[in-house]
Amino acid sequence: MSFVYNADPERGREWQRLFAQRAPDIDFRLWPDIGSAEEVRYLGTWAPMEDLARFPNLEVIFSLGAGVDQFDLGSIPDHVPLVRMREPGIVTTMQEYVAMAVLALHRNLIDYIGQQREATWRALRVRPASQCRVGILGLGQLGSAVAQHLTGLGFACQGWGRTRRQLEGVACFAGDDELASFLASSQVLVCLLPLTAETRGILNAKLFAQLPRGASLINVGRGPHLVASDLLAALDSGQLSAAVLDVFDPEPPPADHPLWHHPRVLMTPHVASMTQPESAIERVLDNIARHRAGQEMIGTVDLTRGY
Repeated sequence: MSFVYNADPERGREWQRLFAQRAPDIDFRLWPDIGSAEEVRYLGTWAPMEDLARFPNLEVIFSLGAGVDQFDLGSIPDHVPLVRMREPGIVTTMQEYVAMAVLALHRNLIDYIGQQREATWRALRVRPASQCRVGILGLGQLGSAVAQHLTGLGFACQGWGRTRRQLEGVACFAGDDELASFLASSQVLVCLLPLTAETRGILNAKLFAQLPRGASLINVGRGPHLVASDLLAALDSGQLSAAVLDVFDPEPPPADHPLWHHPRVLMTPHVASMTQPESAIERVLDNIARHRAGQEMIGTVDLTRGY
């Protein structure tokens, strides 16, 4: 029985070492050295693989990230579960990143970066976090954790999802009928939606127009959520005051893309959250044990819904 790892090779060697310590009965193989394809039962991958038929006895595909939108779900055999990564490292690093981004916007970091470039010394008014309302688009595992973390920092938080959620200290909105009310009071909008046919391009001119004038955007969902030309227009008109972007379409953006040089945009290279090998392996091994015992695995994707 073999487990094939297909992602960053440097991190893969760390996975290999940890597998040898914690699951010596599983033959760990680092792509492309897969050995006998007939022996492969489990595949851990970030990038989609075109020829899954090469693994005739494949039983489970593990996404090595929180999202699964990079996969062509229609190409995955019906009998092979796809399991997305749900481990503490992804959650805590996302909480850290969004807190950093919200604080940067709340405490005028973009303004101060611009002032430094111009050798301008001018203090801006400091307002308490409680006067800044942060709206989280998407209240899944990550969105819920981010919302609760921000409330701990004193921010007024609200969240929106397709279905109703209840989170202590967080005003929760649900469904299309409540989206406009949610947007109208979100001074900082954080996108943590899954990427589906319904959410592709959701961060567009129509949505931006429903935010308070001067609101700001943080996109840590997926690049295709955002219509970049609409964001640039909203920034230039003053409808939005700033944006922090960690995801793009494509990645990286072309060298001549205006986002690179816009004075009201902060960019990072898709680093908001990152799987931590130690805790990720514990989650994978737990799910393998569940699978062997005929139990439901944590994070199994509904292929019809896309998450």
